[in-house]
Amino acid sequence: MSPKQASRAAGGGASRTAGALTPGRIAMIAVAVLTLVLVFENTREVEIRLPAPESTLPPYVALLATALLGTGCGYRFAARRRK
Repeated sequence: MSPKQASRAAGGGASRTAGALTPGRIAMIAVAVLTLVLVFENTREVEIRLPAPESTLPPYVALLATALLGTGCGYRFAARRRK
């Protein structure tokens, strides 16, 4: 038995998710929770002016759209960096 296997067997077996909560993942979970709190606290109708025509909609729609666009851009740039 190799030293790695012996230490796992002696320690009762290491969990496969032991290293799953890295500082980066904890930070992303915190950002996601804060985003959801912000979205659910802003539910009244507001005017949103963009270069396109003015529209009236709940801010949570704009916040969710922005969060989804940001997530998509982040995923795209991370995928380009891995190549």
